[in-house]
Amino acid sequence: MEKWFKLDEYAFLAIALTALGIYLATIIYTRLAGKRSFSKMSSFDFAMTVAVGSMIATTVLSKSVSLWNGIIGLGAVYILQIGVALLRRFPIVQKIVDNAPLLLMDGQEILHENLKKARVTEEDLRSKLREANVISLNQVRAVVFETTGDISVLHTEDEDEKLEDWLLEDVER
Repeated sequence: MEKWFKLDEYAFLAIALTALGIYLATIIYTRLAGKRSFSKMSSFDFAMTVAVGSMIATTVLSKSVSLWNGIIGLGAVYILQIGVALLRRFPIVQKIVDNAPLLLMDGQEILHENLKKARVTEEDLRSKLREANVISLNQVRAVVFETTGDISVLHTEDEDEKLEDWLLEDVER
């Protein structure tokens, strides 16, 4: 237990320099790969963010992983992310990598089967409607469970305004 509070100058310097090195590598890779590297557009993007965070922490804090190993591993993950992002242009790859958005409400109608599929409760749905400042269900045009896990509420105060079909083109009903 006394090791928990021991300050080793060599270890401190090693951690500081490794943190600086892996931080700079992350910035360089992110600049090369683009902002998509840390977006949350798909489950693959989420996995990328978790993997990068884990690799940074392991490289900085683990004596068994050198700075160069961390930089190379990080580069490999970025290359995979870029590759999958390019391959997502093909429908078969996109279908494998991405979840499809799911319709939870079609106008005022709550789609209970889709709520079950998404593991969203009516309480969650009500909460999102309130968050979107919906004061009456007749304002709702659609509620979509997005590929990121977010819930989008499409609504209007104008009862005559229709929802454009294009907005729901890729949404599973």
